[in-house]
Amino acid sequence: MPDLLAAIDQGTTGTRCILFDPDGRPVASAYREHEQIFPRPGWVEHDPVEIRERVDEVVFEALRSAPEGRLLAVGITNQRETVVAWDRADGRPAANAIVWQDTRTADACRAAIESGQEDDVRRRTGLPISTYFSATKMRWLLDHEPRVRALARAGRLLFGTIDSWLVWNLTGGPDGGAHVTDPTNASRTMLCGLESLAWDAVLLERFGVPEETLAAIRPSIAREPYGRTAAGGPFAAAVPVCGDLGDQQAALFGQACFSRGEAKNTYGTGSFLLEHVGDRPAASAAGLLATAAASGDGARAYALEGSVAISGAAVQWLRDGLGLIAAADETEAIAASVPDAGGVYFVPAFSGLFAPYWDMRARGAIVGLTRFASRAHLVRATREAIAFQTRDVADAMASDGGHPLSALKADGGASANDFLMQLQADVLGIPVVRPAVRETTALGAAFAAGLAVGAFDSTDALRRLWKAERTFEPSWSNDRRESAYRGWQRAVERTREWVEEERVGDT
Repeated sequence: MPDLLAAIDQGTTGTRCILFDPDGRPVASAYREHEQIFPRPGWVEHDPVEIRERVDEVVFEALRSAPEGRLLAVGITNQRETVVAWDRADGRPAANAIVWQDTRTADACRAAIESGQEDDVRRRTGLPISTYFSATKMRWLLDHEPRVRALARAGRLLFGTIDSWLVWNLTGGPDGGAHVTDPTNASRTMLCGLESLAWDAVLLERFGVPEETLAAIRPSIAREPYGRTAAGGPFAAAVPVCGDLGDQQAALFGQACFSRGEAKNTYGTGSFLLEHVGDRPAASAAGLLATAAASGDGARAYALEGSVAISGAAVQWLRDGLGLIAAADETEAIAASVPDAGGVYFVPAFSGLFAPYWDMRARGAIVGLTRFASRAHLVRATREAIAFQTRDVADAMASDGGHPLSALKADGGASANDFLMQLQADVLGIPVVRPAVRETTALGAAFAAGLAVGAFDSTDALRRLWKAERTFEPSWSNDRRESAYRGWQRAVERTREWVEEERVGDT
């Protein structure tokens, strides 16, 4: 009977549970989507109860289809920056979760920038002031949700990113659940000191977030488990929960990027290019984020990150917003049916522009339309937008590090699209390597949990398990590559600072 490791991957659009064997191979999995709630333009919410229920469902289903074996540990990975507020006494959420894509705090962010706070925030946290991060979301909930304020006054309010919400529920909830997070998630809140990896008293006061509402920061790889799953929960047994990583750092870990200079890009709802920079944070002068990477007890690890808000979500918009496709997997054949996008560029700045621009007032645009443009050209332009946004980030990373990437490891749902992977190699001009296990976010969480309980003796053992499935070599000429990218840059400029007079958030 093989030993098994469970990974719960709670993402922006859905939740997955994957069980892995000791060789890092998935042996059972289940997936469920959850509702995307858009109460107003720019607002994005999730129902925390629905997310908790989806976790239960996918765990049940994965366990039901798994081979017999001993479940050693549970690792959790999650959409980062999304904020949940709940009652420690009964576990009821005080409001819907505010999702990382939400822009309702844009005015508050702009006011903080205009008052001269951004340099200090960036120095302390490695982050610019942006709607992306958690601090202003927490402050908004305290200011606008009466139940959140009432719980804070009563000393019963708990704030957390999604990992905290899940660990608390899995380990007992109101009956002693662990209220914890890890550095990879805490470093995305705009409340955590990047050097100290502890809550920063100055920032807590500045944003008005009570420290007692926040989770304890524990190692991503916890040899002393955060807690054990409750016997009455979905695992129906007391299994140690000992891995906790934000999704992008989990993918970095799952791609075996443990050393300085190793990089990966995850193609999901957004795209996230991370490069490991060692055991000291590296400041960016080119619009990237300095962030914590996964580490164990007494260790430190850091990364530079280029965050793109909208990648796969743009394909979802083609399906749900425009009805141009019935399913995402149609796009490969449709995009490949035309030799290029016919001069069309689509900049999907639905939530503003993230790295390297950090423009909260940008909005999406489709430019270059003529009567020649067809459905196929727009679908291709959507796929090209994903590749061009990654080029923006890769160029910024090269500027910061002084050297371009020599290859890029790719993962996430959209990495299964051969057309996109070839296009990415063409746009970057470097090989793009797809791993044998494409769900590397979940794999990273399983690796972390396995290290914590001794299923693996070192990261070297994990590196030996990583295998490439296919390498995509660039085929475009340099002239074509640079001409196409110049067109993209012109298109991006037309989206900048689009929102001017009207308010961009409700504060």
